[in-house]
Amino acid sequence: MTRPPRSIPGVILAGGLATRLGGGDKTLLPLGDGTILGHVIARLRPQVGRIALNANGDPARFAAYPLPVIADSVAGFPGPLGGILAAMDWAAGHGAQSVVTVAGDTPFFPPDLVARLAAGLGRPACPVIAATADGWHPTFGLWPVDLRDDLRAALAGGARRVRLWARDHGARQAMFDGGPHDPFFNINTADDLALARKMCGPGG
Repeated sequence: MTRPPRSIPGVILAGGLATRLGGGDKTLLPLGDGTILGHVIARLRPQVGRIALNANGDPARFAAYPLPVIADSVAGFPGPLGGILAAMDWAAGHGAQSVVTVAGDTPFFPPDLVARLAAGLGRPACPVIAATADGWHPTFGLWPVDLRDDLRAALAGGARRVRLWARDHGARQAMFDGGPHDPFFNINTADDLALARKMCGPGG
C-alpha cells in the first residue's frame, strides 16, 4: 500500500555553486516578499511530513530557516546525486521508506508534486521522477531509501548523472502539464531571476 504523501519527508537540494549568478547561495537571493528558498519551503511544506535542507559549508548562513541542514557525505562536490544520497540517509534515520527531493532554485514547482510522485510508486519500489513534455526533471524525484547503499557505491565509482542512475534502477515518470509557465523553471542566471520576480507579480 502506498504511504500517504504527507508521511513522506522532503529534502531541498541547495548545494549548487551558482557560478552563473556570481557564486554563493542563490537560494538566499531576494524573490517576492522573501527569498528563493523561502518560496521553495512554502511550496513544499504542505506536501510533506518534515523538511531538511541539503547544503555544504557553514550551516549558520541558513539560520533564518528552522530546518536541519544536512551536508553531502561524499567528498568532492558530487552534485545532485550526492544530495540525493544525503536525503536518503537522513530519511532512513527517521524511519522513512522513501524521500522526495526538490531543487532549491525552482520556486514554482507543482503544489501536488509529492502526491503525484507517490502515486507512481510501484512494487518493487523504484525511483519516480517528475517529467513534462520537455523531458525529465531528475532533481524532482521520490527515492526509496533502500537504494542508498547502491547509490553510495555508484558515487564511489564515479557516477554523477541522476537520470542515468535512476534509469538503471527502473525509474518511472510522473507527468506534469507545462502550462503557461514551466512549473520546473529554475533560476540559473540574472535574466532567470528577473523573470522569476515578474512571475511573482508586483513587488517581485
